[in-house]
Amino acid sequence: MTNGNNRRMTAIVCHGPEDYRVEQVERPSPGPGELVIKIHACGICASDCKCWSGAKTFWGDNPWVKAPVIPGHEFFGVVDEVGAGTLGHSGKFAAGDRVIAEQIVPCWDCRYCQTGKYWMCEVHNIYGFQRQVADGGMADYMRLSTNAIVHKIPDSISLADAAIIEPLSCAIHTVNRGDIQLDDVVVIAGAGPLGLMMTQVARLKTPGKLIVVDPVEERRTLAMRFGADTAIDPTRQDAPAVVRSLTGGYGCDVYIETTGAPIGVTQGLDMIRKLGRFVEFSVFGKETSVDWTIVGDRKELDIRGSHLGPYCYPVAIDLLRRGLVTSTGIVTHHYALTDWNDAIAMANSPDSIKVLLQPAP
Repeated sequence: MTNGNNRRMTAIVCHGPEDYRVEQVERPSPGPGELVIKIHACGICASDCKCWSGAKTFWGDNPWVKAPVIPGHEFFGVVDEVGAGTLGHSGKFAAGDRVIAEQIVPCWDCRYCQTGKYWMCEVHNIYGFQRQVADGGMADYMRLSTNAIVHKIPDSISLADAAIIEPLSCAIHTVNRGDIQLDDVVVIAGAGPLGLMMTQVARLKTPGKLIVVDPVEERRTLAMRFGADTAIDPTRQDAPAVVRSLTGGYGCDVYIETTGAPIGVTQGLDMIRKLGRFVEFSVFGKETSVDWTIVGDRKELDIRGSHLGPYCYPVAIDLLRRGLVTSTGIVTHHYALTDWNDAIAMANSPDSIKVLLQPAP
């Protein structure tokens, strides 16, 4: 919260692996055409957990994370200040508007941004990982630069639903990458927050059969509630054998990997049919080795990556507005910023699904 008129605020500040501190920092001010939003909620993502724990993808020889930085890319809030001038977001948003910015801050100059592929921006600043230009939402207030892609959120959408717009957008993009057809057998590996949102979105594609694989009973139960036809416990069942038994011995048509664990990859290559579509979403904490002969010589698979949620935020907002997707059962815990240590411990625990941080009103 701000402290009187001295423009200080509470924020989580990442200084390095397992070195995240609750601090009083300077509240951001908007430059010309920029926005400052009052954060209403910010989710803790699996990538936040891996970053906190020191995963090499974040903290390698040339660290992608530019510490000290305020983490958090699953945020939303209300416009508190609009920068002067007529450029940028000025005239498009006003104080009191409920908004979300996409997680990437595109440069708008590289070959990807110039050709509409902004989510693969070569500069690739992501909120919560690069200081100043992309300080994140685990704070009372947050600055959105003129490069940010900002969307309004209807007042009818609940706080918990609004808080999952970012991961839901990623889920929509991932499911779209699977190019699901009406008669496809689809397997979603991992029923964490993203897997459960992908389950809801994939069900809207009406596949022939929707299968979810996860070792946690509560998550399998939730996946069934969200429309899965079958939920497999890979610790008690031979998941590839079960999938083959349900597909005349062939295997699934589409496999979506969202476990973030090496077994999720090798299991998928085993259970997918020849000429199938393998969609990789996860951020991994360590390297994964596979027999690439399966991809080419054995099965001639389509391997498709999925990154962020390009062009999917309006769709996510509309699905939530219409009640076709929900956060109910997914958002399980709420913490104040000052309870960071408890929040990250819970986010790293199988006892939670989605943990939200909520700044003081």
